[in-house]
Amino acid sequence: MSVVIIGGNERMVCQYSDICKCYGCKAKVFPKEHGSVRKKIGCPDLLILFTNTVSHKMVITAAQEAKRNNVPIARIHTSSAAALKTVLDEYCVANA
Repeated sequence: MSVVIIGGNERMVCQYSDICKCYGCKAKVFPKEHGSVRKKIGCPDLLILFTNTVSHKMVITAAQEAKRNNVPIARIHTSSAAALKTVLDEYCVANA
């Protein structure tokens, strides 16, 4: 399963990837917008938005791409590791 994470803390990018790997997910993490995120998102199985630490423009772009590709979106206000684990618990159990 592939996951794209938009937002979050730059110093936690490796932790986000490690947590996803523990759940059997391959993750792309974009804490900030470097170039066009629209082209880099692709078509993942799940899009996770950390809404507290991301620009409004990036949220809109990611949401448009997800809607266009019929990708489910999980919006989380906090960008903690526990919040990511909660979403992955819910999503991975639902799809197992």
